[in-house]
Amino acid sequence: MNVSPLSPHVLVADDQPDVREALRLLLIAEGFSTEAVDNPDGIVNAVENQDFDLLLMDLNYARDTTSGREGIDLLERLQRVDDKLPVVVMAARGSGELTVEAMRNGAHDFVQKPWDNVRLLSILRTQIALGKALRRGDRLQRENELLRQDSPALVAESATMKPVLELIERVGPSDANVLITGENGTGKGVVARHLHGASKRAGRPMVSVDVGGLSEDAFESELFGHVKGATTDAKVDRVGRFELADGGALFLDGIENVPNGEQRELLRVLETGEFERVGSSKTKRADVRILSATNADLGGEVSEGRFRQDLLFRLNAVEIHLPPLRDRSSDIKVLASTFLDRHARHYRKNVVCFEQRALRALEQFPWPGNIRELDHAIERAVLTSQGKAIMLGDLGWHGVSGDGVESLDDMNLEEVERLLIQKALVRYHGNVSHAAKALGLSRSALYRRLDRYRI
Repeated sequence: MNVSPLSPHVLVADDQPDVREALRLLLIAEGFSTEAVDNPDGIVNAVENQDFDLLLMDLNYARDTTSGREGIDLLERLQRVDDKLPVVVMAARGSGELTVEAMRNGAHDFVQKPWDNVRLLSILRTQIALGKALRRGDRLQRENELLRQDSPALVAESATMKPVLELIERVGPSDANVLITGENGTGKGVVARHLHGASKRAGRPMVSVDVGGLSEDAFESELFGHVKGATTDAKVDRVGRFELADGGALFLDGIENVPNGEQRELLRVLETGEFERVGSSKTKRADVRILSATNADLGGEVSEGRFRQDLLFRLNAVEIHLPPLRDRSSDIKVLASTFLDRHARHYRKNVVCFEQRALRALEQFPWPGNIRELDHAIERAVLTSQGKAIMLGDLGWHGVSGDGVESLDDMNLEEVERLLIQKALVRYHGNVSHAAKALGLSRSALYRRLDRYRI
């Protein structure tokens, strides 16, 4: 693929050749130009001698493959070379404390290995836009345009979705805080972007925060920022998400995960618009519309004392509930066709339709992972297809017949585990906590399996 001289120029740093190659292929396919290095000295040398829009770097190199200290030390060196270069770090799942330390030492965002392509690309594009805005002194004016370009379509034709679409249309233009509820994968982030795009704030950024991905120690710094020296690890000033979203919207995904001790601070900024960076006594103000999402029963969380009722009142001036895909099965065909078109264009495959058995199986499957799972299933099918039509076998469901009937015959252990997880999610209506308990797993262990099986 020919890359334009105007393409975003990304430096990829990792000591594993297969990781560098996978990232190179992904980024080139998305219109980026790339350089790759495999060690810290190579990173510093590249940054000193070339202009990059972003550095995507692993925290572990040959000196120590687990602690991440080499990456943390490197961030300090990079601050002296180019303190405005956006840096996104990569860390293995479970490296929460290491990620927090990296953010305190100048990293702008992070992704977990193994990464999700959609989330990785969204982070890179956002940070490149922020970096360009910072370099030219024009804070964030292009970020929202970027988010609108990447926003997937809100596809719905079913009677079940009609009142939801009507509510989105009525509420979008307002400044009201909106709580979006529904199971995992139902499209809560897509709805948030549509709400923002329909508002008078559409020309300003919508900044997203995955609350469930933040440790309690990182929460306050992530949302409100910190000043240099606030802690021994805070090497530079950090702008929080509220400041970044000033004049626009802040999307808090997984709002049920706000730590108990931080709920009061969040309530204060929602009531007054005022906050302080960690380590500073200077009060700042931000005019932000809050869009939040959850798959939990927040009313139950309030009853159990885990969530403040007054905070819930502030968050859900309007509540929009998204039904699971199994309750809007008439949308499956149009959704599948939308995903087919997108992935076929992305992977440059001449795949244009579904054979009838494949389409029937798609429509009869319960989709415990909802739209997200359907999207991933179509992506896999496009990649494995060898003709112009998606065949039943391309879907990779060894346990589903042409009539959609599940069987354990010829299934391996991973396929059986995936099937059991899907059944548990259906049984408990997408409630991850209840499904985890029924399966004898911790909530975090089930989330790891959901990521692994892309449910």
